[in-house]
Amino acid sequence: MTDMAPEADPLLQVWSTPMGVHHWAQADEVNPLLVRVFQSMRATDPDARAGAAFYASRDDLLQRVRLSEWEQLIAFIVDGLRQTVVLANQGAWPESKPGLQIALRGIWFQISNQGSHHDVHTHGNCSWSGVYFVQVDDKAQRVANAVFGATNGVTRFYGPHFNHLGGAHMDFGNAYLQSAHLDVEPLAGQMVVFPSWLPHQAMPYQGKADRIIVSFNASVHAASGSDQLHGYAHV
Repeated sequence: MTDMAPEADPLLQVWSTPMGVHHWAQADEVNPLLVRVFQSMRATDPDARAGAAFYASRDDLLQRVRLSEWEQLIAFIVDGLRQTVVLANQGAWPESKPGLQIALRGIWFQISNQGSHHDVHTHGNCSWSGVYFVQVDDKAQRVANAVFGATNGVTRFYGPHFNHLGGAHMDFGNAYLQSAHLDVEPLAGQMVVFPSWLPHQAMPYQGKADRIIVSFNASVHAASGSDQLHGYAHV
């Protein structure tokens, strides 16, 4: 009896977008302290506008915050980044995976309310970015907002298909293009890690509690000092 060759998969799925979702076990204990620290930093910032609906700190929190609880959050962020990067690069790195050097290139906090939002953008000069949710209304109260409903305060990510929708011919055959964005609901203690090139925005938020997040940018390098995976091809 002759062995039959396995039939090839007739569908080739390519260019997926990796994202990581992580939950911090110490969030309930530490987040209230972070809220107080961030509110104090805002109140003492001479450039902050009193009563403004939106505030963003400088991206140098690594150098400015000196608390053991903050160091715990940084450790959680770095560990989540490491997990996401390793899983995303399965099959791309050589079998003998290199050690990693993860550098946080910038980390800052944002406070928003009164319908404020952050328009669509990407992050430059880094390979990965992320957002950690410190405080927001609980889900039942958040989605009950009469104006914004379920999108109140969510982070919306726009996938690679999104740019093809403008002027595109849409029919039943390319229905897969019509699911072009993903809304990630804000949950205190949750961190979302995503490729820095991925367009995203913070949707308008209005709530009893301020929406407070920590955002960060990171670059990842091989511990050997060289990020080159393959030699140059001979012409």
